[in-house]
Amino acid sequence: MERDLDRAWRAERERLASSNQLRELRLAESSLVDFTSNDTLNLARHPALVEGAQAAACEFGAGARASRLLGGGSPLDEAVEAAVARWLDADAALLFPTGYQANLGVTAGLFGLGDFVCSDARNHASLIDGLRLSRARVGVFEHGDADHADRLLADAVGAPRRWLVTEGIFSMDGDAAPLARLAELCVRHDAWLIVDEAHAVGMVGPEGAGAWAATADRGADPSRLAARVVTGGKALGAGGGLVVCSSATRERLVQGARSLIFTTGCPPPTAGALAAAVPLARAATDARARVREHAARIAAAVGGPPPAGAIVPVVLGESEAALAAAAKLRAAGFDLRAVRPPSVPAGSARLRVALHAFNSTEDVEALASALATRPTAGVSPAASGETARALFVVGTDTDIGKTVVAACLARAAANLGAAAYWKPVQTGEDDDTREVERLCAGCDVEFAEPLARFPLPASPHEAAAAAGEAVEPTRLAERLAELTGPETAGALIVELAGGLLVPYDERTTQADWLAAERPPLVLVARSGLGTLNHTLLSVEALAARGLRPLALVLVGKPHASNRATLASRTGLEVLELPLLDPLGPAELADWLAGHELAPLFRDR
Repeated sequence: MERDLDRAWRAERERLASSNQLRELRLAESSLVDFTSNDTLNLARHPALVEGAQAAACEFGAGARASRLLGGGSPLDEAVEAAVARWLDADAALLFPTGYQANLGVTAGLFGLGDFVCSDARNHASLIDGLRLSRARVGVFEHGDADHADRLLADAVGAPRRWLVTEGIFSMDGDAAPLARLAELCVRHDAWLIVDEAHAVGMVGPEGAGAWAATADRGADPSRLAARVVTGGKALGAGGGLVVCSSATRERLVQGARSLIFTTGCPPPTAGALAAAVPLARAATDARARVREHAARIAAAVGGPPPAGAIVPVVLGESEAALAAAAKLRAAGFDLRAVRPPSVPAGSARLRVALHAFNSTEDVEALASALATRPTAGVSPAASGETARALFVVGTDTDIGKTVVAACLARAAANLGAAAYWKPVQTGEDDDTREVERLCAGCDVEFAEPLARFPLPASPHEAAAAAGEAVEPTRLAERLAELTGPETAGALIVELAGGLLVPYDERTTQADWLAAERPPLVLVARSGLGTLNHTLLSVEALAARGLRPLALVLVGKPHASNRATLASRTGLEVLELPLLDPLGPAELADWLAGHELAPLFRDR
């Protein structure tokens, strides 16, 4: 069998070497049509890359032998860096063993304690991990929302340095970042821009030079562009990753990027393949056009927007639906994979279609027909792009008045139509569901029972453990989907237990669930002593997860200074709810008469 494959490989290499076209190579072990790999330009099997890798291995060895600072790698490293820097019109580049390490290096190596980093909510895991290692303060803006990024950067005016991090074309959504607008924000807020070009270089821009090059042609300001990251394992068909930047930034990374300093360098065969790939990718004009035509055809078949590059997402909602669709397509001869949480947000499991220059028009048409007839039943509101009808009530602490605020919101929602209330986990002897029911007497509000009740007045994970039980976050998500399904109407008010960061289990906090669901929310805090610290920390924790409250409600004796400070520091609408005595339906109705809460439901 191996000899047969060797002969097939040699014959295919000879055929490719004598042809000017990039073609699909199907080895004998697989008959599936590839719509999943990132080898968009079919360079991974190009004879020039294979021969470049072989020649490098023969001359410099199979391995890099040591870290680059200890003499590892090969002279090809500098050749690749120079070629990519010329291609992307930059002063310098720095080669890392992998794209993941390049992203770790540029984030953890450039950012530091006290810095503020504004990061797109859909950025790649390697960028997120690098931000965590950097110890910088992070604000996460809604995916592609430059206005949200603007607000976060404005709030970080006191940081010694500010950065904005985004992908050029996003790996799971296939859309492009608004780079021109983000560059403007960096100029306005004295920030620096980092662009991960993993899925853009080779595919877009003049000579395939990436998303920034495409944007720069339209007048984007380059003065605050700090670095771009190019991965060699996608359109370039090889491996490794490069940070493309100024000479000064390169030197800083050489001295401070731990993912470069403390790891073995790039293997010479990888560098040899990359050196061969760069001129081929620059010249692949026809191949790029072919890939984009294929991607546009698939997007049209599934009713999606025109893709920015080679990736088309087909969002199906729940993981089971995506897995079933992938299995059906595989049985039909298509190699297509399901992508599920945590790689994508909860409720947005999908098929990730990657198009290639080697895909034939016939295969693309066949896939388009198969996708156009896929079943759509069971797609969740989040999957279809609709906002769920849940409004979450989140607190900075326990016993601060969330239940009273939830009752106010339920009454306001009932005045607009149907309304419901749900407390997912109840701890202690109090029954918040019955209290909200009492305070909403006479209003059209339905009440869903808690998923779990525990007698111990403690954090959900501790109260559950004391009862010999456990809170299952997946069950919470399933129940929320049931309560906001297409057969329901009106707004659902969801009151969480205790403070924002209390755990459900050893791995999941309430904030993690919010980050997965991404619902609209109202933050509740005390109005008195300590509220500034607790509230600002909670707002910061929400921002780090890409969440911004619709409003902040301060419960207790009105405090003009605290209200003004929090309004100024957070940019949120701040409401004050005094301690009502007595506390009953009439008192809530009187307070609501002087406070308009309807916009909280309309503005979602």
